[in-house]
Amino acid sequence: MMQLPVIVGFGGFNSAGRSSFHQGFGRMVIESLPISQQREVLHGLSTMTGMARYDKGRYVNTENTQANEGETFDLDAATEQLKSATLIREFGLPPAPYSDAWYQKLKVSSAGALPSGFDPGRYYPSRFHPRGLQMAMMGVSDAIHSMGIPWLQVMNRILPDQVGVYASSGMAQCDDFGYRGLFQSRMQGRHVSAKQLPLGLNSMPTDFINAYVLGSVGSTTSATGACASFLYNLRLGVEDIQSGRRRVVIVGNSEAPLTQEIMDGYAVMGALATDAALCHLDQSGTPDHRRASRPFGENCGFTLAESSQFVVLMDDALAVELGAGIHGAVTDVFINADGYKHSISSPGAGNYITLAKAAASVRALLGDSVLQNASWVQSHGSSTPQNRVSESQILHRIAETFNIDQWPVTAVKSYVGHSLAAAGGDQLMATLGTFCHQLLPGIKTIERVADDVFSQRLQISNTDVGRDDESPLQVSLVNAKGFGGNNATAVVLSPQVVREMLQKRYGAPDWVSYQKAQEAVSRQAEEYHQRALCGDLAPRYQFGQGVLTDQDIHLTMDAITLEGFRHSIPLPTQSPYADMV
Repeated sequence: MMQLPVIVGFGGFNSAGRSSFHQGFGRMVIESLPISQQREVLHGLSTMTGMARYDKGRYVNTENTQANEGETFDLDAATEQLKSATLIREFGLPPAPYSDAWYQKLKVSSAGALPSGFDPGRYYPSRFHPRGLQMAMMGVSDAIHSMGIPWLQVMNRILPDQVGVYASSGMAQCDDFGYRGLFQSRMQGRHVSAKQLPLGLNSMPTDFINAYVLGSVGSTTSATGACASFLYNLRLGVEDIQSGRRRVVIVGNSEAPLTQEIMDGYAVMGALATDAALCHLDQSGTPDHRRASRPFGENCGFTLAESSQFVVLMDDALAVELGAGIHGAVTDVFINADGYKHSISSPGAGNYITLAKAAASVRALLGDSVLQNASWVQSHGSSTPQNRVSESQILHRIAETFNIDQWPVTAVKSYVGHSLAAAGGDQLMATLGTFCHQLLPGIKTIERVADDVFSQRLQISNTDVGRDDESPLQVSLVNAKGFGGNNATAVVLSPQVVREMLQKRYGAPDWVSYQKAQEAVSRQAEEYHQRALCGDLAPRYQFGQGVLTDQDIHLTMDAITLEGFRHSIPLPTQSPYADMV
């Protein structure tokens, strides 16, 4: 039987806060939550941002969370060096005094930065680590801790190579500890460090997780597909579990693109919402940073953001054996290119294919009724004029084809901005939050849907929409579109649907055993949640611990045994191509 990839842990950080236990999602829909849950969300934000703990009604200032004015560098004094200044340095002439002419305010000052006051590097020894790697360490640790199962206990149940890590960053590491420092060192009269080049690689999130978080000797890959990168990595993990090659996979992305150079690059492409364009939209003299990202509304570009998001998936047999929490499952991730294109940034046929396959997959598994009445689309929703037309047209035509009326569409970028490679992770976290609370977050940054949006068969709301127990949402199509023709759509099942499937597969006795084991796991997970709410966010970071030497590796013709691992890794004894020889 094909194994079902079950989501047993999830976590990370973006501009809405901590993702595990639906805290970031709670920030998005906070006005629709009960008072007790509102207090929990705000308490967690207050501690992680360095404010006093929640006491007598005192909370964090929520104006410093979610998409807001960028804070990662001085927006009013972005360096713009004149050619003459560069020549002076190159030829070793005495430097001229800096003048105001060397600085220029950026045209874009909206960004989805991590909540003001939250510094991921202060939770562990992070010397010389680029910000994206600091965020990766925090995000993956949040996901692992959220399981409520010690990592050693997981590894003791599987072979050492039955774990996989699939992660990346689309823009690589571009701050002073990464490629920016590398490329600018000579111009600034400094020496290149031995760390800047290797730590700048876009595969470093994966490498750091293997080397310093898990101690993994299993599969490792860093896939990138522009803004669809998270789903590209997710497909690798899902297919490895379905095939039986891996039993546990960690999937995620960490992106820290809020640098002057990257913002300049996207701005000159015309991709970002500039202050002037926002003012023009609102007929105002002041840009509304809180409403900079406006998917499917009158918009003018996307809002760049930083984020680190990770999920832990297990095959269903291991999840049941360990009593793991069930937060959903991923049955399919479809990926297709666009074919011939007018320009590398224009939309094409690929997203029609991925969405059509995803809708057909839901129909084949759960039937027409669920697809038509209990599914929704977690859209790419980038907030560009082109996307609002092209993505809505595709969704309209898919809905028309499968007889879907009023298909709910949500767009998480309206809350947290566009985190590039990690954007699909932001979408998945919001999807899991919707399953938990049965709340579809409204696109609250728009007053109404734009006239050119194909909305006849879509339900695009600017307020939160709740679902009752009699008609719960059961499946989500998570859609991602990436620059260059990278398209991906994932099918994500709700925890309720997954539990029903597993009960049918394993029967009553095994399910009772699972529920008993799950009680203990749930308690341990809740203990982590309570520590995190109080500001204890220390990541799992094991630098230099358990390092294997040549003497720790024992070889035979049939297996490899590694010190510190309970089980040996069997070596192939038969070839699937033997009958061809």
